[in-house]
Amino acid sequence: MTSNRLGVHALVFEGGTTPAEVERIVAQAAAAGYDILELSLHDSANLDVAAARTAIDAAGLAVVASRGLAFDADVSSDDPEVVRRGAALLHESLAITAGLGGEFFTGALYSALGKYGRQLTGAGWANVVGVLSDLADDAAGRGMRLGLEICNRYETNVINTAADALRLADAIGRDNVLVHLDTYHMNIEEDDFVRPVHLLGDRLGYVHIGENHRGYLGSGHLDFGAFFRALDDISYAGPITFESFSSAVVSPTLSSDLAIWRNLWSDGPALARHARDYVSAQLAAHGND
Repeated sequence: MTSNRLGVHALVFEGGTTPAEVERIVAQAAAAGYDILELSLHDSANLDVAAARTAIDAAGLAVVASRGLAFDADVSSDDPEVVRRGAALLHESLAITAGLGGEFFTGALYSALGKYGRQLTGAGWANVVGVLSDLADDAAGRGMRLGLEICNRYETNVINTAADALRLADAIGRDNVLVHLDTYHMNIEEDDFVRPVHLLGDRLGYVHIGENHRGYLGSGHLDFGAFFRALDDISYAGPITFESFSSAVVSPTLSSDLAIWRNLWSDGPALARHARDYVSAQLAAHGND
């Protein structure tokens, strides 16, 4: 058995988080053998937090929550009112994560999820740092940690590389703020899959595994062997969560934000089982066990 707990993103199974959808998501994640369910909060208006926690606990799963922001609630904006809305949404999402029983809240917490038409301004950077410093303090008071997920240039203009993320984490200056790597984004922005892992070292707190096209693991061109060897180099023992999207499972909002136009798979449970076996084999082959 690996020391890394393995997770799966809820959008592998369902597009939203209504009580019926959560019930199916939890059952399918557990049946596929995962330890962690990552629940996106894009549909939090329809999420029954208490019922979801009961189902997650009953299945023996841990939970991680994630989200990005919208352009009208963007903490990297120069507009104080837009920043205020984004900050409120982040603190509400942190409280939801705690209500679900989660101890880790991650994602593009620093900006809207979408393509920007300009560089980040100095005022925008200062707003990000200020808001996330306050959020980190809120999280610390709850015994929780934050993840800064590094996203590609078409989804944010704040942090696109591991080096960017370290600069932001250093500016925030809180021990409970960690960095979240995602192989899909790394394939676009990083020089390779090794140096970013080595650069982060023990500040790497969460990992998303996804193919270059976000389909079946091993069906694209990513060098997962190099990535898993690098994780072993730094003795990474944190969560590794499979993330994949297809037009077969449509979120009312997130599918459009992420440009999920292609049907890369249609059977989420089969995809999830394959991914768990694939990741477990990579861990066994490259020393993470």
